[in-house]
Amino acid sequence: MKHKEITIPYEILDYAELSPEDAALVETARDATNRSYAPYSNFSVGAAILLDNGVTVPGSNQENVAFPSGTCAERSACFYAHARYPEAKFRKIAIAARTADGEFTAVPTAPCGSCRQALLEYEMLAGAPVEILLAGRDSVYRLPSVTSTLPFAFTEF
Repeated sequence: MKHKEITIPYEILDYAELSPEDAALVETARDATNRSYAPYSNFSVGAAILLDNGVTVPGSNQENVAFPSGTCAERSACFYAHARYPEAKFRKIAIAARTADGEFTAVPTAPCGSCRQALLEYEMLAGAPVEILLAGRDSVYRLPSVTSTLPFAFTEF
């Protein structure tokens, strides 16, 4: 028997440590939580994808009583981004979430498994790592790529 481990590199940053580009992307994701439609979970999620053409595409979760007919913020943003800008490559994605009390989550929220796999498709299409910024109330986790969130994914990497 062989024993192996998977480790996930990431950084924890204060908001003051973000570059202007990253701060703007995180702010767009945080703002997108205001356009969430989450009457069932009361968990509002926003995402923002920075494309290599300089455009930032926001998305928010959209729930539906006919579960699972809604969609997560990450998939909302990535599907629209590629539909609108099919030649552009994803560079970064920021994700933020608010709870029913309207406050941002204390600990940054990571994408669900379906979103991780969907985002991985666009990372493979980009041919380069897509950085992830997970925004919490007081700090941001920076991960180097989507693959860091999904060990043993369906991928050629």
